[in-house]
Amino acid sequence: MINEKVGAYNSARTEMLPFLPKEYSKILEIGCDVGNFRQLFSQNCEYWGIEPFKGAADVAKTKLDKVLVDFYDDAEKQIPDNYFDCIIANDVIEHIEQPWLFLQSLKTKMSPNASLVLSVPNVRYYNNLIELLQDKDWKYRDYGILDITHLRFFTEKSIVRLLDEAGFEIEKMQGINPIKTTNLGGRKERLKYWFIKLILGKDIGFLQFGVRCRKT
Repeated sequence: MINEKVGAYNSARTEMLPFLPKEYSKILEIGCDVGNFRQLFSQNCEYWGIEPFKGAADVAKTKLDKVLVDFYDDAEKQIPDNYFDCIIANDVIEHIEQPWLFLQSLKTKMSPNASLVLSVPNVRYYNNLIELLQDKDWKYRDYGILDITHLRFFTEKSIVRLLDEAGFEIEKMQGINPIKTTNLGGRKERLKYWFIKLILGKDIGFLQFGVRCRKT
């Protein structure tokens, strides 16, 4: 399902802290990279990771209880059913060819009251809209919204619809990693941003959305 990603994502992703459930004991992180997200959880939990790239997985093994070195599709049969009370999939579903099937599979791995935590890139991000509408371009890159490995693109509305159709109820969702207006240039560029935001909506100011949801 997931194409090869470009570079390691080493950040602990502290902006995702508000989306973590209050109670957990068994956690699965898909695309765990080098395992830095683990530090946001207490030590008193069982923490599994899935990471397809051996270099990152070898580092993650020093931090997590169990690491499966594979893509999710190939590791799926090694993951116990009805076991995890929290599954993490940060910046994952945009790499998935059929994210609805991926979400259905995750449901089988979750205990009855489990949480699913996601971060999802926002294709309506201001910089991307400017490139598309003003510059008339759609240029893939090694990272960001138009990461060359992205197979799917999401808006706030389409994320909600995807989760609803997959049988999840959203408990918390909000924009994360807001645009820094100081990086937009001069006063004219900042005024253009605020005007477009007023017309199109505040969602264009966020690079991603953070989500916590449960099975319905």
